[in-house]
Order: sequence, then structure tokens, then C-alpha cells
Amino acid sequence: MSFLARRFTAAAPSLARSFSASARRDIAKITLVGNLAGPPELKATSTGHEIIEYAVASNSGPRDNRQTSWFRVAAFIEEGPRRDFLTSLPKGATVYVEGDAIMNSYNDADGKSRSALSIYQKNIEVLRRPTPAAE
Repeated sequence: MSFLARRFTAAAPSLARSFSASARRDIAKITLVGNLAGPPELKATSTGHEIIEYAVASNSGPRDNRQTSWFRVAAFIEEGPRRDFLTSLPKGATVYVEGDAIMNSYNDADGKSRSALSIYQKNIEVLRRPTPAAE
């Protein structure tokens, strides 16, 4: 075996999981870049907590055949400056969102099985705010 072959074999990462005191958590992560479909809204849950919900529109494809995907995002942010900042974002702001993605299954009113992707925001950055319309 050549020197280089031995070196790369020894440096190859192990497929075994590193030791950790915490339990393994399988969570799907998602990153979105797109425009807000409207200003984020503060809503109350059935348990009395408050969440912020908003939708992000992301475009793909060439201009003559562009497709838009819509993603609903929920954020659990305590009252304070971070919540005020998020709820003050205007429609059309370009955002970068990192979050956890969870696929939920349910039966609709007609009894048909449906699936919905739930995205829970972990981080958001504003890339661009829309310019105010000239009056």
C-alpha cells in the first residue's frame, strides 16, 4: 500500500456515531430563501400560548416557466424585541429562514388522508426589505 493510500484510509471518517450523553434526535432541517407573502401574524393557540405564523414564497425555474412554492412557518418567540422585529416585517421582504421540518398526516373533512409540512423557525435573517412605493 502506498503512503498516500495509507494516509487517506487512516483519515477516513468513521460512520459510527460519536459518543454523546444525549439521546439521538432525528430532525429534518430546512432552509428557505424567499419573500414574505404577508406580514407575520401573532396568533393564540388552544393551550393559551402565542405563536407567530407567516408564509414564505420561493420561486424556481426560468422566468418564462417560473414556479412558486409556498411554505407556512411558525415561530415560538417570547414577548420582547425579537417578536416585535418579526411582526414588523412587511409583505415582500426577502428572508432567509432556518427551521425544523415535520411532516404531519391527518384526515380532512371528507375523510381523505392528507399530509402537510410544518416548519418551525429556528433562525430568520432579513436579506432585503421592499422599497416604499412613491406617493
